[in-house]
Amino acid sequence: MIRPLIAAALLVLGLGAQAQGSPAALQPAPAAPAAEAGVKSANVFELAPDASTDPNYAKQNNGERAQVQPGNNAPMWRQVGSGVTGYSSLPKSEAPEAGNLIQPFVQYPGSRLTNAGEAWRQVRNGWIIPYGGALLLIVLGGLALAYWRAGTIKLKGAPTGRKLERFTPFERSAHWANAIAFSMLAISGLVMAFGQYVLLPLFGHTLFGWLAYALKNVHNFAGPVFAVSLVVVIVTFVRDNLPAKGDLTWLLKGGGMLSGHEIKSGRFNAGEKVVFWAGVFLLGLVGVASGLVLDKLIPGLIYERQTMQIAHMVHSVSNILMMVIFMGHIYLGWITEGALEGMKTGYVDETWAREHHEGWLEDIQAGRVPAQRSQQTVAAPTVQV
Repeated sequence: MIRPLIAAALLVLGLGAQAQGSPAALQPAPAAPAAEAGVKSANVFELAPDASTDPNYAKQNNGERAQVQPGNNAPMWRQVGSGVTGYSSLPKSEAPEAGNLIQPFVQYPGSRLTNAGEAWRQVRNGWIIPYGGALLLIVLGGLALAYWRAGTIKLKGAPTGRKLERFTPFERSAHWANAIAFSMLAISGLVMAFGQYVLLPLFGHTLFGWLAYALKNVHNFAGPVFAVSLVVVIVTFVRDNLPAKGDLTWLLKGGGMLSGHEIKSGRFNAGEKVVFWAGVFLLGLVGVASGLVLDKLIPGLIYERQTMQIAHMVHSVSNILMMVIFMGHIYLGWITEGALEGMKTGYVDETWAREHHEGWLEDIQAGRVPAQRSQQTVAAPTVQV
């Protein structure tokens, strides 16, 4: 009875050990494939690989392309890149460029035929910044060289002590208001245009960022002051800057700089008239007008990107040229003995008038122009000789 039970137990243990040693028993049962969740991505060009063989494939619109290659939006983006404006329910007065992502193709002077934004960038970075900066440095270096070689322009004769009123208090106020505003605009504009190339490596991003931000606000506030004072200066001085007999001779002879004897002129010589008409009137008004566009201060004007880009290029070029002209004006006023004093006090000596504006002195002596044009509340300064 006991022997059969023992034999059965040994048989069961033997079969179990054989099952554990089998390789098939060691491998887990294969898992059932998991169901894929979500949307399966696909290459749109693999959905219909032969669709591009259609002769009209490149001419298809987005709806037609979706029928042969769903998800291929190349026609839509091709239109966006070419400057096509899509539909927008926003009014043009509030959003003039709604529906337009990339501007149409244009070609500005100095740029390739490309979209307007890239064309503006090419003109600014490829022409205005490098050549404008070079022009300013060349003029500055030329003036420094001229001063090193020639020095100041001294009076040849002795002062007489007799003073003539060259500028009234109102004229001087208008001039200095315009000059100070222009200086603020020039400094802030130069920093905004060239600061990232010159000051940023020296100051670092944080300090330069605060400096540029502060000067940008200075630029915005000084602009209206310059605009108003510019109109006042033009109205005040336009009469004495009209072309007169002898101006062409003065220009042809360079004002007598080569001969050492200044050519006879009226209250303002031909060189000063060039500064007035080219620098103050033409470039000044162009700079003000373009600045008003950039500040969006002209009523009724639709401010699109291309409008702002053109205004920026005009503003930059006109003001660089104006700075070049005024650099020469400031230089001559600084090195000419008695010139700066005339704008500070309003009076010049009779000797100065004879040597630099002989025609104006003759008009005063003939009674055609008064020697004292403003109401004199304080005695004119005199020089003891």
